Amino acid sequence: MFRKLEEINVRPAVFEFYTAADLWADDHTSGKMLAYHLNESIEVSSRNRDFIERSVGWIVEHFVVDESTSIIDFGCGPGLYASLLAECGAAVTGVDFSRRSLEYARRAASEKGLRINYVCQNYLDFDTDERFDLAMMIMCDYCALSPEQRGAMAGKFYELLRPGGRVLLDVYSLNAFRQRDEAATYERNQLDGFWSSEDYYGFLNTFKYDREKVVLDKYTIVEEARQKVVYNWLQYFSRESLQREFESHGFEIEGFCCDVAGSAFDPESDEFAIIAVKPLS
Repeated sequence: MFRKLEEINVRPAVFEFYTAADLWADDHTSGKMLAYHLNESIEVSSRNRDFIERSVGWIVEHFVVDESTSIIDFGCGPGLYASLLAECGAAVTGVDFSRRSLEYARRAASEKGLRINYVCQNYLDFDTDERFDLAMMIMCDYCALSPEQRGAMAGKFYELLRPGGRVLLDVYSLNAFRQRDEAATYERNQLDGFWSSEDYYGFLNTFKYDREKVVLDKYTIVEEARQKVVYNWLQYFSRESLQREFESHGFEIEGFCCDVAGSAFDPESDEFAIIAVKPLS
């Protein structure tokens, strides 16, 4: 027992493990996540409905979205952004590896007669010959990726965009990093049964990596017959660090906003968004 508790509380190296599929592709947790997506009043898997509608309105205006616009939405979930953008005439591709979320998204698109191509795949592995005017990654998904994965995604953005095409994504700020604290807690059926349909004990270890500006929420789920560990990594950024990442992959920076609804940048905000442009030549 002592050895097991030692394992539960051990601090891994930064981005040592990647377990996203255990959160988004597992039958039980993906069902819970879809329910969070579709709860319009909370912000767990998605922004609340009012924010999404305001965000889409700004995107349509700022990026001049119409019938000639091609958009790819990485981490699209159940299509909350994709469907609204398609209703504005855009040709939308959504990529996500939650089968359950995409089943919902495809059904909703079919009912509305929307032209949305949903691809069930880890977006790190996605490729296509199609080229896009706008690439989106919303809800701070970019922060969950390791430096190597972010480099691969930035390269993918660049490759998949037409010249003059743009990237829109949001990230957590250093102000949010300063508010995080290390902690260790456990409870029976942690998060109201989120992790399993069976009874379990959930252990949460939160680790801060000050030099790298990374936080890890390490969940250890102990059931009677099995145990699993889920690593939820979050990278935190300054404007300068995010700008360097995109410029190193050939992008020019159009600007920064407080959020993906176009609010003016605020250095005290917990999040901010970047708009990066693939040069015309």
